[in-house]
Amino acid sequence: MLSTVEEAITALSLGKFVLIHDDNNRENEIDMIIAAENIKPSHIATMRNDAGGLLCLAIDGYISRKLGLLYLHDILNCVSNNHPLFSTMTNGRSPYGDKPSFSISVNHRDTYTGITDYDRALTISKLASVCKNIDFGGVSEFIKNFRTPGHVSLLIAANGLLKERFGHTELAVYLAKIAGLTPAVAICEMLDSHTFRSLSVAEAYKYAEIKGLPLLEANQLKTYSVI
Repeated sequence: MLSTVEEAITALSLGKFVLIHDDNNRENEIDMIIAAENIKPSHIATMRNDAGGLLCLAIDGYISRKLGLLYLHDILNCVSNNHPLFSTMTNGRSPYGDKPSFSISVNHRDTYTGITDYDRALTISKLASVCKNIDFGGVSEFIKNFRTPGHVSLLIAANGLLKERFGHTELAVYLAKIAGLTPAVAICEMLDSHTFRSLSVAEAYKYAEIKGLPLLEANQLKTYSVI
């Protein structure tokens, strides 16, 4: 049985994972998400072992604009005059209709390789601080303390969130905002090592029940009109 949005808000606020299924007609994937401000190395290990997809940090559009972040496809288009390959490769949309929300990837300067559970948790935790204090020194903190490329990919949420795009980036940021949390969320796709595809909704239900985690469908958030 699906959880309620209120149950997901409570779990996210308590530093627990929430599972979100986007849509059968979109990516048709389950993402494991957790608020960046609550991240610990053990959470990275869980996402790495139990989810297995690409671990990213979804950031609110306002914060991204304050930081001067661009979508990666726009960055590559800027250099396409001198490097035509990028123009060809960034042309077009995904099979489900969207351009990806990827921006740059970063490491915090206090990390070593950047890829360990400890290092990625540090990077994400420090990024949560940047996002929380975006109007009070967060921009200078970001410029001073992060380097790129790194091992945490940043995702830029659409400005209108679910009014504009229905990806996991927007779903995760929207849930964080209605929970009253910093709108920066670590997300990771759940994969299936038996089918070698995305984890099915049925298997995600089983995992959620065993782990005591809430599972939401995108439509529940789309119709939860709070912000």
